[in-house]
Formats: sequence, C-alpha cells, structure tokens
Amino acid sequence: MSENLRRALAAARLQAVDVAAALAVDPKTVNRWLKGRIPYPRHRWAVADLLQIDEAELWPEVATGRPISDDVRAVYPHRWAVPQSVWRRLFQEAAERIDILTYSGLFLAEDAGMVRLLGERARAGVQVRILLGDPDSPEVAARGQDEGIGPDVMAARIRNALALYRQLQDVEGIETRLHRTVLYNSIYRVDDSLLVNIHAYGTPAAQAPVIQVRATDQEGTAAVYLTSLERVWATAEPAESRI
Repeated sequence: MSENLRRALAAARLQAVDVAAALAVDPKTVNRWLKGRIPYPRHRWAVADLLQIDEAELWPEVATGRPISDDVRAVYPHRWAVPQSVWRRLFQEAAERIDILTYSGLFLAEDAGMVRLLGERARAGVQVRILLGDPDSPEVAARGQDEGIGPDVMAARIRNALALYRQLQDVEGIETRLHRTVLYNSIYRVDDSLLVNIHAYGTPAAQAPVIQVRATDQEGTAAVYLTSLERVWATAEPAESRI
C-alpha cells in the first residue's frame, strides 16, 4: 500500500478518479498506484505537480533527488527531471532574492505561472535579477553552434524570453541584464538555495544534470557559484533597450 500517496490525496481532498481525470489515465491505474505499484516517471512527476508536493515525499525509494550532504541537497540526472513542484516551491519561498543566470531559460519564461510568480515575489519585496545572454554576442552564437541548433536559433530563444519577460519591466524590484560570458553553468538562486544546471559540450541544457545546493558557509559549494553569478552580474548590461 502507498500510504504516502493516500495521505497526500486525502490532504488535497482528491479521489482516485480526480487524479485519473487530471492525468488522462484509467482510474484503475491510479488504484494500482494506491495499492503500491510505482508509476512511470512521467506519471510520478505529474502527480507530484498536481499535489504540489515533491516526488520524494510520495515515492522516496525512486526519487531522483536525494539529500547528499549539508550543502549538496540533491542531484537530478537532467534539468527536465527536476519536478515542476520543486521549481514552484523554491520560487514561492523566496524571502529576499531570486537570481536567474542562463542564456535563455526559455522553459521558465514560457511558464506563465512562473512569470506571474516572479512579479508577485517582487511586489512582496523580493529582489529579482534576471541575467540572459546577449543575443548578439559571439558567446551566444558559440553556444548555439555547440548544441547543434545554430546561432540564430539560440539568439531567437533569448529574444523570445525577453519578450515574455516584458510584462515585468515596470515591476519595482525586478532588473534584467544581458551578459557576454561563456557559461559553464546556469544558476537559479533563491535566497540560500541554488539549482545549478551543469552545461556539457554538445548537450542542450535541458538534458544536462542539475545539482541543488544550499549555502551553508562562505567556503562551501554554493559560494563558488554565488561568486560566479555576482561576477557575471557586475559585467552585464541593462536589457531595457532590448525588451
């Protein structure tokens, strides 16, 4: 019996038929999950998103992200394997700052709920900094070439992200800059927590691993990435003219 799933459904006041309808599966399938059968990954992530809970809390025996040490909290084999609930809860819990350092991060910009959440957190007093690659820079062109999609496609993704973030440009507390650096990692920082998307040559960022790190001291793992983020921010230029 999957007691974790049963408790989570009871807390959300959902029945098996509700989950089945939301996931477009047979109610018998959900009942099998409740009896102990472990769903396929895509269904585990969908259930976790529906219940707004980590996959690890529902199926701890198969969750891809596990606490490893005080500073390295979890490792995911791919960015797409990070449950949507992890992204949302991370941003929702922001109390002081949110930093996004990437080339395009289009998967976030295309999520209307996440963009709205950034605006809500900024209005609540959270400092939000968005760092995207300069679409006209040789570094962006090189990244597009390395990924096999070409420089024009990579630049177009950044311009799309800028257009989607346009609704945030007048929100106090949100600043967007464009950088011209070679990124070895994309960094998503919320207060003392970071999701670091490790880049690999010839591999799209969505396919590359992600480590979840928490800042515990000035010499820990997170400090390395925070220093990198601040250096990129210091050399980047305001994006107002491009939005």
